Amino acid sequence: MFTSINGRSVVVTGASKGIGKGIARVFTDAGARVLITGRSEAALAEAAAELGCEYAVGDVASREDCLVIAARAVELFGGIDVLCANAGIFPSARLADMTPDDLGSVMGTNVDGTVWMVQACLPALTASGRGRVVVTSSITGPITGYPGWSHYGASKAAQLGFVRTAAMELAPKGITINAVLPGNIATEGLAENGEEYIAGMTAAIPMRRLGSPADIGHAALFFASDEAGYITGQSLVVDGGQVLPESGQALDEM
Repeated sequence: MFTSINGRSVVVTGASKGIGKGIARVFTDAGARVLITGRSEAALAEAAAELGCEYAVGDVASREDCLVIAARAVELFGGIDVLCANAGIFPSARLADMTPDDLGSVMGTNVDGTVWMVQACLPALTASGRGRVVVTSSITGPITGYPGWSHYGASKAAQLGFVRTAAMELAPKGITINAVLPGNIATEGLAENGEEYIAGMTAAIPMRRLGSPADIGHAALFFASDEAGYITGQSLVVDGGQVLPESGQALDEM
C-alpha cells in the first residue's frame, strides 16, 4: 500500500482540460487539496466546480503570474507539497514557415513556464520537507519526432535537460523532480487532429488504444508519493508501448 497523500497541497498548471485536468482529478480523488491554473477563467471555473478544487488564473510564461499562483496556493492551503508543471501548447508549424512568434510562444509556455513555476513554488516546496515536482514532457522530442512539431519537440527535450540539473539543485532541499512522457493521450487537443490521425496513432500502439489523462495522472501520483522519495531527475514513458516497435512489420508480427 502507498502512503496516503490525503490533505497534501498540489498545484497543477494547464489543468482546465486534457492531461492537466486528468492529473488534477487523480489527485483530488486521492484526497489532496488541489489548485488548478490556466489562462481562461471560464474554463477553470467550470473544471474546478467539476473536480471540487480551487483555481487561479495565470499564464505560466509570465514569471509574475507564476509568483501570484504560488502565493495563492500558499494562502489557500498553507503551503505547497506538490507541483505538477503540466502547462503546454503544441501548435503546428513547419520549419520552413516557422516565425519568431511561433517559436517564442512554444518555448515561452513549455520551457520558461516550467522553470518559472518551479522557481515560484520553491520556497513552499522547501518548507514542505517532502516537496515533489512532476513535469509533463512528451515522447515527441526526447524520443520521437513528428513533422510540424520541431519547436514543440525541442521544448519537450529542453524540459528533460532542466529536470536533470534541477534535480541536483533541489536534492539538498529535500525536493524531488521527475518527468512523465506521455504518448498519444485521448484529449480534446488530440481530437482536433481528426479521426484519420487518431486511427493511425492507435494502430501504431502495441496496446491498440490511446492513453487516458488518468494514465498520466497516476504516473504523476506515483512520483508525488512518499514511496518515490528516492527517485529524482528521472523520466517515465507512459505510451502503451508506442516507442517500442522498430517497424510496422514488428506490429504485424504481434
